[in-house]
Amino acid sequence: MQSYTIGQAARLLGVSPDTARRWADAGRISTHRDEGGRRLVDGRDLAAFSVELARAGTAEPDTPYTSARNAFPGIVTAIKLGDVAAQVEIQAGPHRLVSLLTREAVEELGLEVGMEATARVKSTNVHIDRT
Repeated sequence: MQSYTIGQAARLLGVSPDTARRWADAGRISTHRDEGGRRLVDGRDLAAFSVELARAGTAEPDTPYTSARNAFPGIVTAIKLGDVAAQVEIQAGPHRLVSLLTREAVEELGLEVGMEATARVKSTNVHIDRT
């Protein structure tokens, strides 16, 4: 499973690294240390926390989430696989994006809950890029 540094987790949550560190110090985000002593957050834990945070509405409100290309970097929080189709949910700061795509596309991208991904919005379509 993928793990994230505090800085990476902060970016995915749409908060400052200081805020993410305070949350980790307070036990709101569970962390572990790597061989180099860096604090890491497990991807599945970060995915669950990002959903909880969005529901509570406590993300920092002024963080920009779009670019000229309407990219929403975030973390995969849910994947529902059918025989042919799939549904992928990404939490990008306070934004929850849902993309309907083929099961084959999800498998080719190797998407998993807790993985960093970018949702790209074009009109009413949401495309997923593995990052």
